[in-house]
Amino acid sequence: MMDNVSAMTVITLSGLSGLEKYRIPLFIATFLCYCLIWVANVTIIVTIIMEKNLHEPMYIFLCNLCINGLFGTTGFFPKFLIDLLSSTHVISYAGCLLQGYVLHVYIGADLSILLLMAFDRYVAICRPLVYHSVMTRQTISILIFFAWFIPLQLISLGSLTVTGVKICSTHINKIYCVPYLVNRLACTPFLAAVVVPAFNYTFYFCHFGVIFWSYIHIINTCIKSKENQVKFMKTCLPHIICLLTFVVCILFDLLYIRSGSKLVSKSVENFMAVEYLVVPPICNPLVYGLNLTKIRNHLLKTFRLKL
Repeated sequence: MMDNVSAMTVITLSGLSGLEKYRIPLFIATFLCYCLIWVANVTIIVTIIMEKNLHEPMYIFLCNLCINGLFGTTGFFPKFLIDLLSSTHVISYAGCLLQGYVLHVYIGADLSILLLMAFDRYVAICRPLVYHSVMTRQTISILIFFAWFIPLQLISLGSLTVTGVKICSTHINKIYCVPYLVNRLACTPFLAAVVVPAFNYTFYFCHFGVIFWSYIHIINTCIKSKENQVKFMKTCLPHIICLLTFVVCILFDLLYIRSGSKLVSKSVENFMAVEYLVVPPICNPLVYGLNLTKIRNHLLKTFRLKL
C-alpha cells in the first residue's frame, strides 16, 4: 500500500472537465487576456524605469506591484493554456507544489507592496515635512527587499509542510494547485499543515489592519485641507481601488475553496478561482496609468511621438 502511495507523483486537475466544447474559445480569450496583462504591466514598468521623473517612492512601489503581477500570472497562465489544448489535465507533484508556491508568493508580495504604498501615502499626506527624510533611497530599498523576502520565506515554510507528504489521492477539483488542496490529499493530517498556514493568514491579515489604520489618519488629515483632498483623489484613490479589487478577488477564491457549492456552475467556479489572477493584474496598471498625472502624461507624449 505504501509503495502505491509513494508512486502517486502525477496529480489530475479536473477543473476543466465538462468544458471540452469551449476549449478553443477559452484558449483565445485566455491568450488575449494574458497578452493584455503583459502589455499593460510592461508598459508601466518600462515607463517608470526609463523616465527619471518617476523615480519616486510611489512609482517605484507601483513598478514592483506590476512586476509581481507578471510573476503571479506566469505561475498560472502558461500551464492553463497548455491544458486548454490538451485532452489530459495533469501536473507532477513537484510542479503542483511549485505552482502553489508561486501563486501564494504572488498574493503575499502583493499585500506587502500595497502596505508599503499605504505607508508612503500616510507619510506624504500626514507627515509631509519629514517625507524626504523618511522615504530615502536606502529606506525604499530595504522596504522593497522585505516586501519580497518575507513572502518568499513564509510561503517556503508552508510549502515544506507538504513536501514529501504521503498522498492517498491524485485528484484536485480545480484548474491549478494550491497548498491547501494538496494538504487535503495527505493520507494523514498533521499539525504543521495547519499551524503554518494559520500563522501566514494572521500575518497578512495584520497588513489590512495597518492599511486601515493609515487610511483613517489620511482621511482625517485630508478633510482639513483642499490641497490634501486633491492629493487623496489623485494618489490614494487608485491605491484603494487596487486594494479592494485584490481583497475581494482573494476572498471569493478563499470562500469557495473552503465552502464550495454544488449549486455553482463549473464556469462560475473557474471564474471565481482565477479572478485574483486576472482582475488585479489588469486593473493595477490601467487604474494607475489613467489616474497618476505623470504616468498618463508621459504615456500620451510617448504615443504621440510614435504616431
